[in-house]
This record gives sequence, structure tokens and C-alpha cells, in this order.
Amino acid sequence: MFWKSVVGKLAITILLLVSFVLFILTMLLMEFFENFHIQEAEKDMLQTATKVSIMVETYDDRSMMIDTVKRVKDPESRVVIVFDDNTDWTSDSSDQSLSSLDYNWIKHEDDLSDVLDENKDVKKQLILPGSEVEAMIVGTPIENHGAVFVYQSLDVIDQTKAETTKIIFLAAGIAIVLTTIFAFFLSTRITAPLIKMREAAFDLTRGEFNTKVPILTHDEIGELAIAFNRMGRQLKFHINALRQEKEQLSGILSSMADGVVTLNRNGEMIITNPPADHFIDDWYFENNIPISKKDNRLPYELNTILQEVIHGEKEVLEEIKLQGRTWVMIMTPLYDQNYVRGAVAVVRDMTEERRLDKLRKDFIANVSHELRTPISMLQGYSEAIVDDVAESPEEKNELAQIIYEESMRLSRLVNDLLDLGRMEAGHVEVRKEQVEVNAYVERIVKKFLGVSEDNHVDLQLTKDMEQDLATFDPDAVEQVFTNLIDNAIRHTKENGFVHVHILNNKEEFNVSIQDNGSGVPEEDLPFIFERFYKADKARTRNGQKKGTGLGLAIAKNIVDAHDGVITVKSKQNQGTTFNFKIPQK
Repeated sequence: MFWKSVVGKLAITILLLVSFVLFILTMLLMEFFENFHIQEAEKDMLQTATKVSIMVETYDDRSMMIDTVKRVKDPESRVVIVFDDNTDWTSDSSDQSLSSLDYNWIKHEDDLSDVLDENKDVKKQLILPGSEVEAMIVGTPIENHGAVFVYQSLDVIDQTKAETTKIIFLAAGIAIVLTTIFAFFLSTRITAPLIKMREAAFDLTRGEFNTKVPILTHDEIGELAIAFNRMGRQLKFHINALRQEKEQLSGILSSMADGVVTLNRNGEMIITNPPADHFIDDWYFENNIPISKKDNRLPYELNTILQEVIHGEKEVLEEIKLQGRTWVMIMTPLYDQNYVRGAVAVVRDMTEERRLDKLRKDFIANVSHELRTPISMLQGYSEAIVDDVAESPEEKNELAQIIYEESMRLSRLVNDLLDLGRMEAGHVEVRKEQVEVNAYVERIVKKFLGVSEDNHVDLQLTKDMEQDLATFDPDAVEQVFTNLIDNAIRHTKENGFVHVHILNNKEEFNVSIQDNGSGVPEEDLPFIFERFYKADKARTRNGQKKGTGLGLAIAKNIVDAHDGVITVKSKQNQGTTFNFKIPQK
């Protein structure tokens, strides 16, 4: 509203101030002019009385003197002359409301009698006898005993005072009008730049930092506009800098593999990144809490860690298991000077590290186990030969054959380990070439026909050839065929089958090797391509024909080197199917 605005407040303040000053000044002027008019009237009447007294003393002819007095006096006043013989004369007046005064009334009127008795001038305001007219009377003594009195109605003075009052009020009204115009002009001149600054400030709140305030004057308000524009430029610069830092921080957090959560003292999550959101979702799922009830508060169990960080003012490390995965949380306090205002938690998925650590330990244990058995047998049988336990040449040859087989097994284990290590380190180069698939596959399958007949296993080959040539490393892929077919024959019972199916087209070279053997337990399927994985010997058809447990790991590395994929499907006591695909593009 108008009176709540700066323009209204400033204008009203100026008007009230000027009005108050004009009111005081008007009252003083009215009082001054009222007294001035009375004094002037008394002065004129006293001068008239003095002139009349001189005339009385000068003129011997009373009629001539009276005639002169009538010319000298004011028509609206009356003159009373009291002669030395106590007779009196009263003049006429144009003011019919003025009653006549006589010597007897004057003689008994206080103050007026002093003129006759004490020969001094008198000025007095009174109500005339026989009427309600208020009059002003002056009296002056005559030297030869007597007095002259001049009086007139105060209405004449009041009329003069009223005219003066009208002039004063007219001047005050004109002053108020001029003050109003000046107040609005001054207030608008002052507040117009302020209104522009207010609009610019609202634009700044809406993020429009290019808004500028026009510089209308070169006074303090103009300097304020210059400072405001400078502030807008600085604010835009700092906001852009903050936005860039925020986007940079958001990009860093989003690209981090570790989860980051920023918390306040109340456990409310202020900033999170996708890995942290994944961790929180897993926690809700693990505790059977619907995701729809998820809020920005840290889960209760994790909030206890936060309270420990806040109250202890120290870093806390916790390991948490969720959904079969291992998470490590490091929570560190955040300070506002010396006050702990919250904490930042870094959550890292350590599942792979724990798995690799377990694999390293299992690798050492498996290698030690695999090496211990052939070394023990080599040591035992060689001691039997040295101690002449075997007496006949046939017995010595049998022990030597066992020593030879174990040394070959040891050699295969070491070579497989070296090959697998080179593959995983990326030191084995795949030499791809064009291979004629029909002859290549038939040669490999024919190599296992004798083994399959000895084990009474039906080895079959089927082909679906859209083209004759495929591109891959023939030696490396032959090793994959060898490992998979050999495993299938060894784990298939008598009268079982091993089916090798080949599909070759422009897109891929696809091989499927299926058997109806013992199969692989469901819980072992995720680990079947790891080092030293071996099926239970109770499910192996030929227990004496031991493997190193590295064949499938080597096969997977060879297929991966060809940018291919190897998969396995198996049901226990129903059979297993290995499938690998090598892309041709």
C-alpha cells in the first residue's frame, strides 16, 4: 500500500513536518496580528483622544470644537468629552450597536474614573451598559480638569483579524500544496532508483545475474547503484565458480567406484553417489524394508556408527556383509572449526578383493597339494629302487614306469601353470588364421575315438556349416577342444555319449560339447572355470586318470583371448553341456 512504501513514508513525513511547523507558525502569527491590531487600534484611539483633549483646551467656542472633533474621529467610534463643569458630550457613530456613555457611569466605572481623579491615561476592554457589545475604550485627561474618552466595538478589530486569518490560512494552504508537490517530487527522485534496485534484487533472487541498475544520479544513491551493479557481477562470478565446483564434485562422486555419503549430526544423508545408493538399497532389501519407505535418513544400525564418530571424534572402520557381498565402511568426522557438524562415510565393495585373497590362499594350498603327491611318489619309489626293494627287473621296470608317469604328471602341472600364468598376464599372442573347419574338427574328434572306445563312450560329431572357413588360432582352439572332450569322456559312464556339435557362419564359430555324465553340482557351477577346480573323484569314471584342475581355466583364457564367450550348463546325474563362441568379425 501507498503509506507502506518508501515514497509514501517519505512524503507523509515531509507533509507532517511542514504541517506541524505551519500550524505553530499560524498560531503565533494569529496571536501576533491580534495583539498588533488591538495595539494599533488603541494607539489610533489614544491619538484621537489626545487630539480632542488639545482641541478642548485650545478652542473657546465649544460648538466649533465639537464640529472639529466630528471630523477628526473615526466614524465607527464614539467620543465622550467630560468638561470641567462635569457636563459631558457624546459623539455620533456609524455603528448603531455602540451605546452612549455619560459622566455618571464613567465616574463609577473602575479604571475610567482614574482619568478624572488621577489624571492618567486608561486603556480598557469592557461591555457597554445596556447592550452585549464588547468595546475597547481609551481615556486621556484634559489639563483644565476633564477627560476625553474614545471607544469602538471590538467587532471592527475582529473583522480585521478575520481578514488577516484568511490570508494566513490561504498562505498555509498554498504552502501545504507546494510542500505536497515538493514532497512527492523529492520522494520519487530519491525512491525511483531504490525501486529499480528492489526490482534488480528480485531478479538476482531468480538467478538473473545480468540485471543492471540504471545510474540516474551522481549522489549517494548513484554510488549505491554502482556498488549494486558491482555486487551483481561479483555474485555472478562466485555463483558460477560454485556451480562449476559443485558440478565437478558431482562428477567426481558419480564416477567413483566407492560409495560416498555425507551426513549431518541427525543422521540425514545430504550427498550420496550411485554406489552408496546401491549399498543403501541392498541394506533395505536385506532387512525386508520396502524401497518405497526409503528416506534420506541413515539406517539405524549405521546410525550407531555415526554417533560413535560424532561423540568419539575419531575415524571408525566397520565391515558389513549384505546380499553375499562384503562392504567396508570408513566414517570420518566433519568439523565446523572445533564443532563436529557431521561425518563423511566411504563405502567400498571388498567382495572381489576378498575373493582374490581367498583364491591366492587356495592357489597356494592347491599347488602345494598337487606337487606334494607326485613328489612323494617319486621319492618313495626311487627309494625302493635305491634300497633294492624291487629285486627282479620286472619289478624295477614297474617302479620306474610309475616314477615316469608321476614325473610327466608333474611336468604337465608345471607347464599348465606356466601357460595359464602367461595367458592371464597377457603375454600369449593369439595367431589367428583362416582354418578349414571340416578337416580341422574331424581330425580333433578322430584323435579321441580310441579313448572313447576304450571307455565304451559313444563320441558323435554333427556339423551345421554355412561356410567352410573360420578365423581363429588353430593350436589354441585345439587345446580348448582337447580339454573339453577329455573332461566329457572321463566323466561319462559306460554306454554314455559325448556329442560335439559345430555351427559355423559369418557371425561366429560356435561349438557345443554335450555329455550325459555325472554333471556338476549347482553350487560348484560359478567356480568351474577357476584354477584347480576338480570334480569329486566319486563322480569320475576313471579315478586313476587324474587331471591338474587347470584345463577349464586355460580354456576360458583362450576363448577370452579370441574375444569369445564360454558357458556351461549342467544338471547333476543328467549331464553337462559346454558351449564356446568365437566371433568372426
